Amino acid sequence: MINLDGKIVEEKDAILSVRNRGFAYGDSVFETIRIISGKIMFWEDHYFRLMASMRIMRMEIPSSFSPEFLEKQIIEVIEANNLETSPARIRFAVYRLQGGYYTPATRDIGYVITAEALENSFYLFNDGNYEVELFKDHYVNSGLLSTIKSNNRAVNVLGSIFARENGYDNCLLLNEKKGVVEALNGNVFLVKGQVVKTPPISDGALNGIIRKQLVNILKKTEEYTLEETSISPFELQKADEIFITNVALGIQPISKYRKKTFENKVAKELLSKLNVKARLG
Repeated sequence: MINLDGKIVEEKDAILSVRNRGFAYGDSVFETIRIISGKIMFWEDHYFRLMASMRIMRMEIPSSFSPEFLEKQIIEVIEANNLETSPARIRFAVYRLQGGYYTPATRDIGYVITAEALENSFYLFNDGNYEVELFKDHYVNSGLLSTIKSNNRAVNVLGSIFARENGYDNCLLLNEKKGVVEALNGNVFLVKGQVVKTPPISDGALNGIIRKQLVNILKKTEEYTLEETSISPFELQKADEIFITNVALGIQPISKYRKKTFENKVAKELLSKLNVKARLG
């Protein structure tokens, strides 16, 4: 079952026009949200990021789009799919209504919410082999558009194909200044000694929900120093650890980059603290 503009419908009946602007021009933004036993994880952060993304895309935000209203829309999808007591993954997509070419005929929006079951309620630690490489065929441009989750993910798609064709689990993306920005599916953190680095949003990094949680956790710890700073590719092989973060997986340690293998001690510590935050809401 799917929520299409506030109506719960069967997936086969959830029809979008071929002229839909999300399809035709990538004129759409979305949030990937994790649900635990009917409770939305980090909902406030998701809500404000969605509103910021819509503003950046110059979409008209309906007056009804309060946190309470959108939360109700999500919960209705969860209940319609009998996922009230199961972990679930939500995709909340907002698209501009059709009309016009590059210049929209309207700034009004529609939305669609889908749900699928997940295996585990909380984040599990994956310490298996996970090898990455740089994707250098195309770059992420620094700026506001790169910080939001939009349907324009061509670099991520092409990088994912490159990774699969070459036997890698993931790739790290570069911006036009040749700095490491993020992974194909999440933010990236680098550990060297007691210093934990992550690229700043101004470099073009996604304004990730789990990134924000870990930044807040690290700022409160005495063991580590957080630096939001540009990361050069040359730093990767000198790091003690590198890990990727996103809402679906939590924290994914990288085990190998080229000839360098990495530890995962800090990633494991942070995942434990992240799960505590998730339980507390």
